[in-house]
Amino acid sequence: MSSTDVSGTARNGAAGVAPAWAGPALESLLDRVAVTRTEAGDRFPLYADPGSGRWTTTGRGSWTGGFWAGLLWLRYRHTRNAADRAAALRCTERLAPWAGADTATRGLILWYGTALAEGSAATDLRDRAARACREAYDPALGLVPWGAAFGGPRLLARADGVPGMVPLLAASAPRAAESHLRRHLELRARVGGWCWRHEPPTGWTRCDDPPPGWSRGRAWLLLALADAAHRLDAADLAPEAEHLREAPRVPPADESRPEGPRDTSAAAITALALLGLGHRDQAETLLEELTRTHLTTDGRLLDGCYDLAAGTAPRHELIWGDFFLAYALATLTGLVGLHEA
Repeated sequence: MSSTDVSGTARNGAAGVAPAWAGPALESLLDRVAVTRTEAGDRFPLYADPGSGRWTTTGRGSWTGGFWAGLLWLRYRHTRNAADRAAALRCTERLAPWAGADTATRGLILWYGTALAEGSAATDLRDRAARACREAYDPALGLVPWGAAFGGPRLLARADGVPGMVPLLAASAPRAAESHLRRHLELRARVGGWCWRHEPPTGWTRCDDPPPGWSRGRAWLLLALADAAHRLDAADLAPEAEHLREAPRVPPADESRPEGPRDTSAAAITALALLGLGHRDQAETLLEELTRTHLTTDGRLLDGCYDLAAGTAPRHELIWGDFFLAYALATLTGLVGLHEA
């Protein structure tokens, strides 16, 4: 925990003094968490209408439940209010069934849902998730398969199955963590795209769902490299991060449709990754654009795109967009240490 408040100097976060706009932006996001908590009740918020701000929710959290838990813990970090802590703890405990689910999104759900948490219950859940991921690691494939929890073929690899999975595996199975990351990077370089299917005896083939121009593919892999930077002895992966890194911007939801909707959630993920990789200036540039152009005064990060092809929430507030923006701002301001989680 930083020794400063939300708008102070980043003593234990990214090195340097936080810009003046960062503290108020973070505070608005965390105020929004309280409003969302009242509306969502015991359900998990998924995406909100850009006009009314009303949330579409899920009962079990799906692959995004950990981001809601993470936001609740960030609010508690800011307020140190007992009621906020209790709400965060209850939400984290409700993620427990995902520890046994056959899905590589356990990294997104159970790492980001517990990494900022306090208490033995969250630690125990994270440890249980790490064991399950280690047991799911397939040495012949060199990764933890995407899994069958959400339907479809089990033997997939996807870019969004890497972030969170790396730190879950790294503590007790660093070789598996490194292999999982390297295999996805190798598939990206050799086969292209962001999703791949394994079909014996031909091996890996590219899938086009999500499409090659998917905004979050690059962001997820960059975040996974940031996850690995201080956990794995893999200095040779630095060029991979440089290859994935672009000029800071809010990208189109699909690069093949440059005039279509943007995706602020991809930019928020990228901003946190840039901080983790030591590119503070680029992260600040991106965060300033997000907060000045896309963040409402009541703390809603708009212009996120859930699924452009399906037409699902193409210009909405997304729970993971809010989380990664808040997490990056919390790191920038020192509310969270740079490599604390």
